[in-house]
Amino acid sequence: MRNRAAVLIATWFGCGFSPVAPGTVGSLAAILIAWLLVHYSGWQPLWFVPLALILLLPAVWAADVTARLRKQKDPGVVVVDEVVGQWVAIAGARRLNLTSWILAFVLFRLFDIWKPVPVRNLERIPGGAGIVADDLMAGFYAALVLLITGCFNLY
Repeated sequence: MRNRAAVLIATWFGCGFSPVAPGTVGSLAAILIAWLLVHYSGWQPLWFVPLALILLLPAVWAADVTARLRKQKDPGVVVVDEVVGQWVAIAGARRLNLTSWILAFVLFRLFDIWKPVPVRNLERIPGGAGIVADDLMAGFYAALVLLITGCFNLY
């Protein structure tokens, strides 16, 4: 039962089983949830920081369990790390409009794939912590770029 729950969380309720670009599908699921929270509950961008923090420990646990079950360091089906990172990226937006949603998504995916220092180094942390840490940092980088561009009214 615990293994099933871990896989369910790690794959973000099945998004990680997408045959094409599971990480991107996980990020899109995070964007969809965020959009629903903003449009139907009036959430502000910064509120995604506590949401990401609430998901952080379950994400690390689920990623760790799923990696051990699959006997892989960072299985492609684990996408809960993308959800955490994407929500951190959204938190950097000064305002949420079509451009900032697209920027949050593209910037997070860019930093997650490119893995500038120290994002790549964080992958070396063993277990679920390493799986999640690099995406958390990629989300931070994306949030920082969103915040700076927002300060100059570029979106």
